[in-house]
Amino acid sequence: MVRTPRSGEAEHDIEPGSLDTAARRPAMAAAGMAAGALAVSSSSVFIALSHARPEVSTFYRCALAMPVLVAVAWREGRRGGWLTLPDWWVALACGAFFAADMVWWGAAILEVGAGLSTVLVNVQVIVVPMIAYLVDREKPGRIMIFALPLMMCGVAAAGGVLEHHTAGSATLRGAAHAIAAGVCYSGFLFLLRRAGLRGRTRQTYTVAVGVAALVAAGVLGFRMSIAVLAVDRPALGWLLATAVSGQVIGWLLVALCAPRLSSASGAALLLLTPVGSLALSAIVLHEHPSLIQITGCVLILGCAYAVAKQS
Repeated sequence: MVRTPRSGEAEHDIEPGSLDTAARRPAMAAAGMAAGALAVSSSSVFIALSHARPEVSTFYRCALAMPVLVAVAWREGRRGGWLTLPDWWVALACGAFFAADMVWWGAAILEVGAGLSTVLVNVQVIVVPMIAYLVDREKPGRIMIFALPLMMCGVAAAGGVLEHHTAGSATLRGAAHAIAAGVCYSGFLFLLRRAGLRGRTRQTYTVAVGVAALVAAGVLGFRMSIAVLAVDRPALGWLLATAVSGQVIGWLLVALCAPRLSSASGAALLLLTPVGSLALSAIVLHEHPSLIQITGCVLILGCAYAVAKQS
């Protein structure tokens, strides 16, 4: 057994040869974070193809992932211990943020398009390092400070903010939904990373996904009827694809790798999500990016690489 060496982190046992062992190496953690971000990027496209309401897509993408996540969390609990009461409070708060993020993000996808909504939600690149500094006094590196304005310019360019015409029916409401989702997304990422430092990543994430499914079902029941959850087979297929690629593969990789990177580095690498989403949207949904949007993606990629290399 080996220990995590990073100062200021809660130590916990890691088994040699496990995914956690690989994730604790900065280079492997950065690669895993990038792979997870790209896996998550497919979610917005799959949700758009399902044509499901935001609450419905949130419920199914979480509920369909639960069997695998429960098994993974059970294994973690058996081998490393179960969540304590404070851990449960963190997991529940994490789930509340996650639910709000997905419901508002799902609404934004229908209002402003899959590519643009995924770009706008990434205000987390500013909010997560800010929360980490205010709560944990974790200072962002010098490269992150210099790269942040360039990353935001890249996000604006990739999102089509600098142009008159973008994919989707771009409305103020859609932009507001995406930014609100981004703030909640930041809270989810921050709490999930803290849970990872305590060695309870899988259990915390599983609770968060379960809470999100319950919240989505509750919102549907309050607003209309639980019968709205009935979807046709093609929609269910796309939502199952979302659950596998986003909730199981993508977010588990992010959850496992985030504690091994600084908050700033993790937030920067997650900007690969809008880049991947924009590319996939162009291929699948025919939301063809302009030259300015492609330039923004290149700028994001370059900055994310520089910040990750600093780690």
